Amino acid sequence: MEEREKMVRLVVVMPAYNEAALIERALERFEEVDAAVGVERVVVVVDDGSTDGTGEIAEGFAGGRDWVWVIRRSANGGKGDALRAGFAWALGEGGADIVLVHDADLEYDVADHGGVLAPILEGRADAVIGSRFIGRSHRVLYYWHAVANRLITTASNMATNLNLTDIECCTKVMTREVASQITVRERGFGVEPELVAKIARARVGEGCARVYEVAVTYAGRTYEEGKKIGWKDGMWAVVCIARYWAGGLRKEKARS
Repeated sequence: MEEREKMVRLVVVMPAYNEAALIERALERFEEVDAAVGVERVVVVVDDGSTDGTGEIAEGFAGGRDWVWVIRRSANGGKGDALRAGFAWALGEGGADIVLVHDADLEYDVADHGGVLAPILEGRADAVIGSRFIGRSHRVLYYWHAVANRLITTASNMATNLNLTDIECCTKVMTREVASQITVRERGFGVEPELVAKIARARVGEGCARVYEVAVTYAGRTYEEGKKIGWKDGMWAVVCIARYWAGGLRKEKARS
């Protein structure tokens, strides 16, 4: 009897805070869109101390579905705190071969996962970062957000020597080997530049992790619709870029 090829286990980490209006629909999208061929997909929702019933709705949806898990946090700590808990579960109990970050607010589409997973599944990449600005459709919103994003991305590229177009894109994917080298420190939205900096420094075998960028669609929300990131988060992103660039220099010096 031929042995069945081992399925690749994908754990999707979904941080959620006060998304009661959207969380069920966000999870339903996974039932509508198949995982990539050869991939076994699990979604772990990290309810970050929501006060609007998000956690209860997620748990209700998870009942009877063995591919959905829910972590309930008693207080709101921020996206970084939620991802730290989600990564720990993914690499531990979740048994992830690949970790994918996907927000619960419907701004990003599960249908894009096949494309962002492809470079890793084909053995060409160790991490993939999505981009909203390289050829796929996106909702047109705030001009000054776009200006800030370009400045932040340029600063990050200068610090990491990567040539990315959208470090603030929330779709980020990495192999277990890369994810195991990342300890999230940031509590809030500063986690985005932190993840990019640490992916850039990750080692695979004798070299640096191979990083790819893949286009994703984007249906952004207005503040009236529930968008949470603000100008202070943009300022803090610059601080985080400097912090993790300096930390990387110290590590390189210690190695030498």
